[in-house]
Amino acid sequence: MSLQGTDAYRDDAPTLPALVARAVTAARAHGFAYSCRPEQGRLLHLLAAGATHRIAETGTGCGVGLAWLASGARPGVRLLSVERDPERARIAASVFRDHPEVEVLSGDWRRVEEHGPYDLLVLDGGGQAKGDGAADPTRLLTPGGTLVVDDFTPATTWPPLFEGVPDHSRLHWLDHPALHSTELHLAPDLATVIGTRLA
Repeated sequence: MSLQGTDAYRDDAPTLPALVARAVTAARAHGFAYSCRPEQGRLLHLLAAGATHRIAETGTGCGVGLAWLASGARPGVRLLSVERDPERARIAASVFRDHPEVEVLSGDWRRVEEHGPYDLLVLDGGGQAKGDGAADPTRLLTPGGTLVVDDFTPATTWPPLFEGVPDHSRLHWLDHPALHSTELHLAPDLATVIGTRLA
């Protein structure tokens, strides 16, 4: 969830993938402010191209991040996203009504566990180890699969801090024994943690 992420899409509509522009329009129409930012979206678009079978996301919102993923994915790759708010799940599903490879589920983030493992798993609405549990990469990722945990502020210290104390969520992923992980700075105020599941 990116604060004011929907507002980050200003004058770039002509350069956006058509599906992303459609999702941004839906988010604006329904007053959803927390869409995936363009910087994060471009990264998801790139990573989706490497998936060969299945991609999953938690926290669909109105579907902007999912649209970046779907726009970058190869033909035949299945995409699943889980949104806890039933109305947002309905809105997102309508964005992808012409894309049978995309499925939007309503419910708790743990519903991704019903369909794994995945080549790419994006944690944006649960499972990030931020108080609502942590996704298990050994169960949810194929060997060599990629995990993305977004919406961090860039770390400037070690250990990384959040509100003056060690950022346990970020450390959970950076130190996870099943992952080779790093933090990427996408903007002065935006970072993401990416990990590859070890064989």
